[in-house]
Amino acid sequence: MESKSLLDRLSIGSWITLGHPAIAEIMATAGFDWLAIDLEHSVITLGEAEELIRVIDLKGLPAFVRLSSNNSEQIKRVMDAGACGVIVPMVNTKESAVSAVSAVKYPPIGTRSFGLARAQGYGRTFEDYIAWQAEGTFVIVQIEQIEAVENLESILAVSGVDGYFVGPYDLSGSLGVPGQFNHPKFLEAMDEINRLVSKTNKPGGVHIVEPDIQKLREYIAKGHKFLAYSIDTRMLDSSCRNGLDSIVDLRK
Repeated sequence: MESKSLLDRLSIGSWITLGHPAIAEIMATAGFDWLAIDLEHSVITLGEAEELIRVIDLKGLPAFVRLSSNNSEQIKRVMDAGACGVIVPMVNTKESAVSAVSAVKYPPIGTRSFGLARAQGYGRTFEDYIAWQAEGTFVIVQIEQIEAVENLESILAVSGVDGYFVGPYDLSGSLGVPGQFNHPKFLEAMDEINRLVSKTNKPGGVHIVEPDIQKLREYIAKGHKFLAYSIDTRMLDSSCRNGLDSIVDLRK
């Protein structure tokens, strides 16, 4: 299992929304530090998620799951499937963060029920997993609403919350300027996030949805250490279009 040192250094991961194991295999060997399987905005099933987790795990990378919601039943199942941690959408309050941590951890820390699934070696490594999960799991909260920005200090102060992601599209939407990442309202909210997190030791960053290397460099320069670079579908689309655009003069 991946140690928390992943959050002590610059790490760059990406998002998987296509359920074929080949996608996970290709991306897991591309040089990313971690990969996240997206259940919120994809049609990936829990069974497909387990197969993707297996591929990523066998390739030696941490496998996160971005949940469809802050749902304790879904958290239990993806953790039992072998995820190293969860990325929890729409965490707007301290109470929501507490609920997510509780669903990831076994008693006495949390309320997760015990099982003998893939994560526990189907029973063979049960005791090792019990020892690991107390400190080794990751709970990453997504800051996606202006309400979350207003409550950010209390959210990040929750024991067991390891880091955060800013969801730029939803955050901009909550401000009434969807997708306008240069709008003063969005920039003001990002400045406030940066100001508040500078008071904590919780690492975090932004999901850079478009495969824009310059944006990645900019966020690294601003001190973000835990970054998601694009999505499988956006990289596929961008690569196809850029390739064809480069020979448009030859197709006339």
